[in-house]
Amino acid sequence: VQLQASGGGLVQPGGSLRLSCVASRSIFADDIMFMAWYRQAQGKTRELVATITRGGSRNYANSVKGRFTIDKDNAKNTVYLQMNNLKPEDTADYYCNQRTFGGENSWGEGTLVTVSS
Repeated sequence: VQLQASGGGLVQPGGSLRLSCVASRSIFADDIMFMAWYRQAQGKTRELVATITRGGSRNYANSVKGRFTIDKDNAKNTVYLQMNNLKPEDTADYYCNQRTFGGENSWGEGTLVTVSS
């Protein structure tokens, strides 16, 4: 599967951005465990930001709860990450991820989010 992420950019603290990830295959297929967003700040390890299962259950990292929302449009094979009240510590490359029950673990290229005044 190919995952194409977009929507990153420069935003001031307190601002919002919406990331999109378009998959080349169905994100509602029976073998899909979840779709996810990860992020990696410079010099740090990649961390999980949010997941959404095939059935729509959502989980978030504590650091983004109440500020970020993950959602998906099955018809468009697209996953979104709405990011509100952005903070400088949210600055990172954001990656889309797809995990299947069969063990496939697919990554897209990152999209850079920079939160700075």
